Amino acid sequence: MEVIIHCLFSYLSTVTFGIVTNVPRKVLNACGLTGAVGWMIFWFTKNLEAGEIFANFLGAIGIGLLSIYFSRRKKMPMTIFNIPSLVPLVPGGAAYQAVRSIVLGDYVGGFHSIINVIMTAGAIAAGFMVTGIVERLLKKFFDKNRSTINNS
Repeated sequence: MEVIIHCLFSYLSTVTFGIVTNVPRKVLNACGLTGAVGWMIFWFTKNLEAGEIFANFLGAIGIGLLSIYFSRRKKMPMTIFNIPSLVPLVPGGAAYQAVRSIVLGDYVGGFHSIINVIMTAGAIAAGFMVTGIVERLLKKFFDKNRSTINNS
């Protein structure tokens, strides 16, 4: 039951953020699916006790790969799928705790939370970098194969 709840709420949060940011209606379902898959990768990886940072990294890779797929299929920019799909992964709770700790005078706890937020954001960015590199490599590979086939 917990898996269904996580999947449903990650889908809904992604679609809702897509509506708020004026994502075209025809791709809202694809955005929701991308966000749900990214969150489920994160959630399963975290439950395997692989670490929150690594789980965010893998979730971002999942979002990036699905964004590439849907952007090609729907003929739209990747950012339409990336941005709403990141909402479930954003470390908003940790950022809030960092600010709260600092305001209350717990500078060590606040610093610890800030480091956690920075590392999480870095893991998400690194996941997108990896998918960007994979996309370029695949594009070069397929372009090279097409030119070889066309020249034969």
